[in-house]
Amino acid sequence: MDWIEETKLKLKKKNKILFSDRSILLTDLAEALAGENRRVLILWAFDLAQQTAGVLEERYPFDTRPMRALEVCGLWAQGKVKMPEARRAILDCHRAAKVRDSEEDIALYHAVGQACSVVHTGRHAIGFPIYELTALVRGYGIEACREPVEKRVEEYWEKLRFWSTHEEQAPLQWAEFLR
Repeated sequence: MDWIEETKLKLKKKNKILFSDRSILLTDLAEALAGENRRVLILWAFDLAQQTAGVLEERYPFDTRPMRALEVCGLWAQGKVKMPEARRAILDCHRAAKVRDSEEDIALYHAVGQACSVVHTGRHAIGFPIYELTALVRGYGIEACREPVEKRVEEYWEKLRFWSTHEEQAPLQWAEFLR
């Protein structure tokens, strides 16, 4: 079965989330992410989520919650704020989705929240593509989404390869719990 057919079945069942770590399109990526260290996953997730948060900022200029979550969680990764403050920012980002009507934008808010949660545990890393790809399908529609979705998955791989080999060049002082 092709990933499009798999996604069509989820749409038919009226699933809100159209992908999982077991989706045909994401199983290899999920496995690769599971084998990476958390610092690489944080760099990867934040790099990708910065663009997504930017899209939300363009659509909702007065809603700073996605960018704020990235900022606070970046500080958490550096040991400059504690987990409770970061958790509040992440939950605020997820709550922001509840006031939106667009299924695409709802998924984008959750994607950013998942990316920020990678500081807590690397298991959240696959959550970013799960939600962002859901947003792409919602935005383009199932009949027109193949190219943008597959292109984005390739970008995930490119970013993962980059950060896997450039982690040491990141301009960050990691928090003690990430060393």
